[in-house]
Amino acid sequence: METFNVTRVYADANGESHFEDIKIPLNNAGEIGFLSEAQNAGTVVFRKVVSQYDYDFHNAPARQYIILTDGIIEIETSLGEIRRFNAGEVLLVEDTTGKGHKTKNITTQMRSSIFITL
Repeated sequence: METFNVTRVYADANGESHFEDIKIPLNNAGEIGFLSEAQNAGTVVFRKVVSQYDYDFHNAPARQYIILTDGIIEIETSLGEIRRFNAGEVLLVEDTTGKGHKTKNITTQMRSSIFITL
């Protein structure tokens, strides 16, 4: 079965943030490729941040997908785990409560992303 990889950032019952690798199942739709089940979404926000972007611990403002369209970011959980994400990768951020996570721009250029609230 085909899948689409997404990294989830979430808070546990103690408020600590974590990463989880999830796979969204894709169904064979013939000529048009492999499709996931439809998901309800709210708003779409396009964003650019400067190369010096380095945001200390914060919570996601809403449960949302973040699609990185260029650049590289580094995210750190409240427990100190750090992962890097490249253009084309998708995050599901759900740590709307708890201790939050840090986000840092790694590239030396302005970076773009798309937020899709759920």
